[in-house]
Amino acid sequence: MITLLVSLLLSPAMAGTSATNPATGNNPANLQLASVSAMVVDADTGEVVYQKYADIVKPIASLTKVMTAMIVLDAHQPMREVIRFSKDDRRAVNNYYSRIRLDSELPRSEVLRLALMSSENLAAAALGRNYPGGMTAFVAKMNAKAKSLGMKNTVFVDSSGLSHHNVSTASDLAKLVAAAAKYPEIAEFSTTTTHTANFSRPAYSLAYVNTNSLVRYKRWDVDMSKTGYLNEAGRCLVMKANVDGKSLLFVMLDSFGKTSPIGDAGRIKRWLETGKGGNVATAAHVYQKKKVSEYMAARATASIR
Repeated sequence: MITLLVSLLLSPAMAGTSATNPATGNNPANLQLASVSAMVVDADTGEVVYQKYADIVKPIASLTKVMTAMIVLDAHQPMREVIRFSKDDRRAVNNYYSRIRLDSELPRSEVLRLALMSSENLAAAALGRNYPGGMTAFVAKMNAKAKSLGMKNTVFVDSSGLSHHNVSTASDLAKLVAAAAKYPEIAEFSTTTTHTANFSRPAYSLAYVNTNSLVRYKRWDVDMSKTGYLNEAGRCLVMKANVDGKSLLFVMLDSFGKTSPIGDAGRIKRWLETGKGGNVATAAHVYQKKKVSEYMAARATASIR
C-alpha cells in the first residue's frame, strides 16, 4: 500500500507539473529542475506560473533571515542604534564560524544588511537577541507573522536558520517573499552587491559580497533575494525578479549542487521565454527521487497510523 502511494505521489501530475499552464502557454513537463521543490508566482496577479512539490515541508536554512528582517523592521527599532556582538550570539549559532569579533559594534542597519546580503549568522543572532524580550520573544513574533501571512506549514525556532527545525514549503515561502519585497530596506539590503562594514570597539573593516551571483554580477534585474544552505536543507534560493516583462516570485528548495539554484533560475527563465527548460544532471534526478520518496513514504506511514 505504501509503495503504491509513494509511486503515485512521485508522478508528474502529483508534482503539479503536467498540464499546460494557461498563464504562459508552456508545458511544465518540459521544465526540468535540480530543486526538489519549486514555485514561481506572478507578483502582480498572484497567479501560479509554475509549481513542483510546492507543499512539501522542508528545512529552509538561511531563508529564515527574510522573516528575521521583517520582525526587526516591524518593531521599528532604531536603525542607528549600535549593537554589540556577544558570547551569547556566538552560543546562539553553536559557535558557527564568523569573521566578526566578539564585543565589536555595528549599527543595527548594518547588521541587518549583513544578515540579508551575505547571510551572516552572527548578525542574525544579534538581531534576535537585541529585540525587546530577547530571542524567545523574537521567535514568537516570527511564528505569529508567518501565521498572519497564511504560512500554514511554517515553523521558526531561531533567527539565523542554522537549525533544521526551521521549516516551510515553497508555497508558503512565495507568500513570505511577496510580503518581504514590500519593505524598502529588505529590497535594498538583500540586493546589495558588495559592502564594507566598519566596526568599532575595536575599529576594523570587513568586506562582504552578496551570496546570490545573479545579484552580485548584476546578471538579472532582481528586486529582492535570499539564499540558504544546510546539509538537511540543500541549496535554496528565493527572489523577486523581473523576467520577460513580468515581476515574478521565485522559490527553489533543496537544490542538488552548489550552483544548482542559479541554474534552475536560468532554466525557468528559458522556459518562460521559449517553452524549453533544458536538462539537469542524472545525479540531480536520483537525488530528487530519493528525497521525495523519503518524504512521501513518511507522510504515507503517518496517514496510515
